[in-house]
Amino acid sequence: MKIGFCGLGRMGVPMVRRLLQAGHEVHVWNRSPGPLGEIRAAGAQVCATPRELGDRCAWVALCLFDAAAVRDVVFGAEGLAQAGALELLIDHSSIPPAETCEFSDRLVRANGAVWLDAPVSGGTGGAAAGTLAIMAGGPADACARATPLLMAYASRVTHMGPTGCGQVTKLCNQTIVTTTVAAIAESIALARDAGVNAARLNEALAGGWADSTLLQIFVPRMTQAPGPAQATLDTMLKDLDAVAALARAQGTAMPVAAATGQSYRLASRQGLGAEDASQLIQLYERARKRPDGEEHR
Repeated sequence: MKIGFCGLGRMGVPMVRRLLQAGHEVHVWNRSPGPLGEIRAAGAQVCATPRELGDRCAWVALCLFDAAAVRDVVFGAEGLAQAGALELLIDHSSIPPAETCEFSDRLVRANGAVWLDAPVSGGTGGAAAGTLAIMAGGPADACARATPLLMAYASRVTHMGPTGCGQVTKLCNQTIVTTTVAAIAESIALARDAGVNAARLNEALAGGWADSTLLQIFVPRMTQAPGPAQATLDTMLKDLDAVAALARAQGTAMPVAAATGQSYRLASRQGLGAEDASQLIQLYERARKRPDGEEHR
């Protein structure tokens, strides 16, 4: 197929590579020129504007940071909404459900194109391996038509209901992920303060009720030297803020998520926002340090 793709960040680049490897003709646009050379060398065709992308491709996927970026790319000057060929917009960005519904209605009025909200889970590793989980909202027939294409970088596509339902499902995902990561960080701090080798927690708890993919991934990330960021603390905070806004709007009580959000906000205020989510552990590491540099016990 011919597919357009906007957003060549940590997730977008491996997703485009998977599309190219699957034999699709991929046209791309990105706000900054940094990754364009790499993607062009891999076989993608570069467009000068989102509108040009939508003029070339009937189907366009987005993978952008937030709702402001989505609004600008779709409805801004030279945006996708002005394109003549656009028929289906697949939004992999994680944005609030209310704004997804607003954007969908606005796009229909602009040119009749269908909006499929299709946020992803699985991180950069899942994107590279083609094992992402996609939770979709929008017309069921549009999801069914898009699924064969999406399977280039996903192992599962689940239609969750009308427009916005994919984003609500992603917020459920992020609630579970962020609170679990915070619980793992607290468990590591508890073990270290007791003199226990925290680096073996994932081994010791494997197969028990506390075991999970997150436990097996984040204990090593938190107890070893940090590597390149895969999902940043500020990205997690953005999603937690969206969780809080949705919960407040519909009256859902979420005390655990609310408390977790304050931990991520504190980490961001301490300059850790651009670090990998595993570096939430630094909140506890810094708390163990005395002014003389020694650790509290």
